[in-house]
Order: sequence, then structure tokens, then C-alpha cells
Amino acid sequence: MNSSDTEITKPIDIAYKRTCNCKPTHINCMTPKEWLKSQLGVWQFTYEKRDIRDKKLHPATFPISLAQKVIALFTHEGELVVDPFVGSGTTLVAARDLDRNAVQFDLQESYGALSLSRLNNVCIFNSSQQLFINDDARNIYKFFEKETISLVWTSPPYSNLLNRERKNKSRRFRNNEQLGKIEQYSQDTRDLGTMPLNDYCQAMGDIFQSILPLLKPKGHCIINVPDMWWDNQRITIHVSLIEELRSRGYELRNIIIWDRTNIVNQIGIFGWPSNYITMGVTFEYLLDFWKPQII
Repeated sequence: MNSSDTEITKPIDIAYKRTCNCKPTHINCMTPKEWLKSQLGVWQFTYEKRDIRDKKLHPATFPISLAQKVIALFTHEGELVVDPFVGSGTTLVAARDLDRNAVQFDLQESYGALSLSRLNNVCIFNSSQQLFINDDARNIYKFFEKETISLVWTSPPYSNLLNRERKNKSRRFRNNEQLGKIEQYSQDTRDLGTMPLNDYCQAMGDIFQSILPLLKPKGHCIINVPDMWWDNQRITIHVSLIEELRSRGYELRNIIIWDRTNIVNQIGIFGWPSNYITMGVTFEYLLDFWKPQII
């Protein structure tokens, strides 16, 4: 669906009500055993055959199992998940696996094509829908009725921190064609990945403030971000986003660490012997916000 030339005045036709038999007070369909495992504040995931690892297709992907965990934890079957930044379409694949309705947005039509091609390979028959909309995340508010979204889940661009040549030692001796490349999504001026941190946070705040009325009360918003090193300074993206979203009406509920050490290989010796630096590629943050009952 391309809405770049037409003002959307009518919400898209997609279901958003639960289809399970869970009690009204339950926030998901998990068993007590599954719930217990999810209470751990450090998560690990592995990749499967359906995951995309090729950086030429997309510079920053995450495992299907990560998306499945988040969606299973904060939604019921039949409810609606929205991802403002489509990436490689992993959210759509996980939503189909779990029988959740889902809509992803992106400026880049090529990522939408990639997402839909992945969906075509998911041989699961259920009643849910998964859609890609080729539009700016700033326009999401035009597509949905108020209080219909149960979960906003995304891994957004990381400010302009991917918009530079790859020079770090961990890539220097690897035959992965990445050294010296700029792993950026696009050079579109609307792309959040081209913006310095302050402009990026302002734009993220604007996007998520416009989405807030669409969330159900106590509906969750999970944002996956890392921190970065730039010119020997730590760029704390997660702190900036926490402050920004709190100022826009969201309440921070949890910070979960995505421990990536089991999927990262050949880390270079950074800073030795005089400058201690924790490797950002070994962990990322899952920032769990929700919409307060009364705002």
C-alpha cells in the first residue's frame, strides 16, 4: 500500500480484538512456566534458518525469536501489533507465527518487498493479517482508530550512527565485505538514520506521541536500541529515548538487556591496554514503556 500521494482519511480494515479464551485481566496467553522465564531481565536468542543475516539485504536485523518473545509477552492472539520501521519484516513473520495481526511501515519500498517475500514463505494458516504500508512513520496516526493497538514493537534506526564507514578492528580481518562500507538504510532526509542525536530524539518523540492515543490503556511500546561509541565518547541513545518518551506521556516499566554474546563472533581488542570500552555489539536494550491508564 502506497499512501504518499493520497491523504488517508479512513482507518485500514484490520482486526484488533483478542480471539483467545484468556481471562480479561490477563495481558497475554502465556502459561505460568512461560511467564516465569520472561521475568528474567537478561534475554538471549538464537537465529534460525528463516532469519536474514545478509547485511546487503538489510544492515541491522534481529532474530525472529526476539520478536516472538516480545509479541507473546504483551499481546493475545488476534490483537494488533504495529512496527513503525519495517526493517527486514521480522515482526510480520513473528506475528504470523503467533496468530497476531500486524502492520509495519517504512519509507523504503524495497524493505516492504523483502518483508512480503518472507511472509510468502511462512506456511501457517490462521485468521490474522500482516500488512506492509509504504509510508513515513510520522503518518501512522492516520491509519488506526484510537485505542486499537495492543503493542508497538520496533527496532528503529540508531540516529546517524550507522551512517559512517565501518573501520572497527573486529571487521578488519573478516571476509564479510563490510569494512569501509556505510551500513545505512537510505540517504532520504526524512530517514531518522540520517539525523544527529538531538534531532533524532525529537523526531522519535513526535512519532511516538502521535501513536500514543492509538494504544490501548496499558498497551506496551517496546523499543530495541543499543548505545554507541563515537570519537571515543559513549552515545547513550537509550537514555535519550527514555527521557524523550517520558516527556511525551509514556511510562517506563522495564529495561531488559538483550545479551548478544552467543551470536557475536571475533570481537576485536578495543582500547587495550589503556582505555576500557564495553563492546556495544554484545548487548542491546529493550525499553519497555506503556500507556498509563489515565494520561
